[in-house]
Amino acid sequence: MLTLRTPYLLYLGDARSETDAKTAKGLRDWCPGQVLGEWSLPTCAVQLGLPRLSPAEAGARGAGSLVIGIASVGGALPDAWVPDLLAAIEAGMDIVSGMHTRLTSFPALVDAAARRGVRLVDVRHMQTPYPAGTGRKRTGMRIATVGTDCALGKKYTALALTRALEARGAKATFRATGQTGIMIAGSGIPIDAVISDFVAGAAEVLSPDNDADHWDVIEGQGSLFHPAYAAVTLGLLHGSQPDYLVLCHDPTRRTIEFRPDFPVPPLDEAAALYLQLARLTNRQVRLAGVSINSSSQTEEEWARYRGELEALLQVPVSDPIRNGMDPIVSTLPGV
Repeated sequence: MLTLRTPYLLYLGDARSETDAKTAKGLRDWCPGQVLGEWSLPTCAVQLGLPRLSPAEAGARGAGSLVIGIASVGGALPDAWVPDLLAAIEAGMDIVSGMHTRLTSFPALVDAAARRGVRLVDVRHMQTPYPAGTGRKRTGMRIATVGTDCALGKKYTALALTRALEARGAKATFRATGQTGIMIAGSGIPIDAVISDFVAGAAEVLSPDNDADHWDVIEGQGSLFHPAYAAVTLGLLHGSQPDYLVLCHDPTRRTIEFRPDFPVPPLDEAAALYLQLARLTNRQVRLAGVSINSSSQTEEEWARYRGELEALLQVPVSDPIRNGMDPIVSTLPGV
C-alpha cells in the first residue's frame, strides 16, 4: 500500500479554473486534518481559503509532502512549476503528483530529491501489472458512482456514500480509482493510467471477494458520454460489477465540459444506458439513486428539481454536500 507523508502543502501552480483544482479541493474537504495550507504562482486564479504558506514556511511547520493539487486536461506538468517543487524539496518535503507527466522526467527534481533524501511520488504511475477481466461473479456488495460528465461529484458522492453506510453500522470500504481518492484513502488504483485491455481486470483486483454483507463503494471515472474518456468508464463499470449505481449530475451543464458539440443527455436516458452496459457483468444491477451538485440552486429551486427527478426516475435524489447520501443508502438492502 502506498503511504504518503503528512501533513500536506497543497500546490495550485497557475490553475485557471476551479475544475483544474479538484485534487486540492478534495483533500481540503475530505482530510482537512492532514492539510497545512496552500501555495501557488502569482498568476494562479484559484484559492482554497487555506493559510498561504511558502514551501520554506510549510517545511518549518513540519509539512511532509507538497501535493500537486491540479488535475488538468492531459495531465502535463509545466516547467514553470519546477522552481516551487525544488523549494519544497529543499525544505525536506516529498513531492506527490497525480499528473500524467512523471516527476522523474525532470532531472533537476531527481537530483535534488536524491541529495535531500526525499521521495518523488507519481501516484498515477505505480508499476503494478493487472490481469484481463474475467467477469466472474464476486462475493460481497458493490455500489459504483457514474456520471453524465467528468468532474461533477463522483468522488465526493462515493466518499459520502461510504460515510453514510458506516453511520448506519454497515461494513463499507471506499475504493479509490483516481489520484485524489488515492491520496485521501491511502490506497487504490489510478484507473485512467491502466492499459486499456486491463482496466476491467484492475477493477476486479480493486474490489475482490468479500463478506456477503460488506459494501465496496467504487469511485467512478469519466463518463460514457465523454468523447475522450468513455473507454475508461466502460472498463471500470464492467470490472466493478456493481449491484447498484448512483448517477451523478450537474444541472448547469448542457454540454460536456470543454466539448460544446457533445450534449449532456436527459437523466433517464443516461441511467438507462449505464444500466444496459453494466448488465454485461451483473444482470441484477439497479439504479440506487441520483446525486446532484445543486450548488447553483436556491433551496426552493433544489426542492422543486429534486421532486421532479424523483418522480421521473422513481429513486431517491440527494446532494452529497447539501443533504448527504443517507436518503439513498437507506434504501439499500440490509442497511
